[in-house]
Amino acid sequence: MTFHNSSNALVGNTTFHDLVSGGNGQTYRVFVYRPPGEAPEHGWPILYMTDGNAVIGTAVDAMRAQANYPGGTNVSHGIIVSIGYPTDAAYDPLRRSWDLGPPPGKTYPPFFANTPEVRTGGAEAFLSFVEGQVKPLVEAELPVDPERQALFGHSFGGLFVLYALFTRPASFSTWLAASPSIYWEDCAINAFFAQFSANPATRQGARLHLSCGEYETDRLAPFHKGAADEAERIEKLKIARTDHYAFEMAERLHALPNRPIAVDVEIHPGENHMSLLPVAVNRAVQRAFAIRK
Repeated sequence: MTFHNSSNALVGNTTFHDLVSGGNGQTYRVFVYRPPGEAPEHGWPILYMTDGNAVIGTAVDAMRAQANYPGGTNVSHGIIVSIGYPTDAAYDPLRRSWDLGPPPGKTYPPFFANTPEVRTGGAEAFLSFVEGQVKPLVEAELPVDPERQALFGHSFGGLFVLYALFTRPASFSTWLAASPSIYWEDCAINAFFAQFSANPATRQGARLHLSCGEYETDRLAPFHKGAADEAERIEKLKIARTDHYAFEMAERLHALPNRPIAVDVEIHPGENHMSLLPVAVNRAVQRAFAIRK
């Protein structure tokens, strides 16, 4: 059997734009979902996302499915902007390592033979690109509610969300860090927490949602038990301690004077580090576009 008259499937109401960073000269692929109909009086709420290639389809469909039934879902329509790379793959591992890793960063062996070394530490330049180029372009095209802007990231992206919160706390009002790699480079993110705690200038009503999967805790996924790499995986879980660091971060933020940001932590049953992604994307949609808090 053969299919006839086939064509590429497209994400509804979504375009992509290859944008060159004025800071590092690199090209990024920026996906933009435009809601149907007229914007609310104060503009559309907006959700910015890292790892744009991997998340845009899930985010748009999760929002479209729920926003059509707002009374039952508490989800409204809004703008989704996901920032990725000019590739058909879900990820560009080399570039995301640099873009999402907090400075100063380090250098690591290549992911694959005959490829460049892996570098981290470019988060400040990437954040400047988002703030200085992506946001102004979106806001020139679409009416955006300045008080309802959210940022989502997963894994290294979750670490980037924390870096953005700690260095530019007024940039967004809703912060969504899924499986954040807080342990990375000996918890280097803590240096930026100290900067934030000295001047936690968040927006009024700011919220941070931290999450991870059940199998990112000290629990090994059932399908890994008895596998050849079981012991290795257990050791990696002990190092990452994703749930531990998330709860610890929440406690430290709650302990700050006047509670500059509300924080909650969610553990998703039955999910591992990668299977968490679509679940976390859906939760980001629900938080970013919530009609009632």
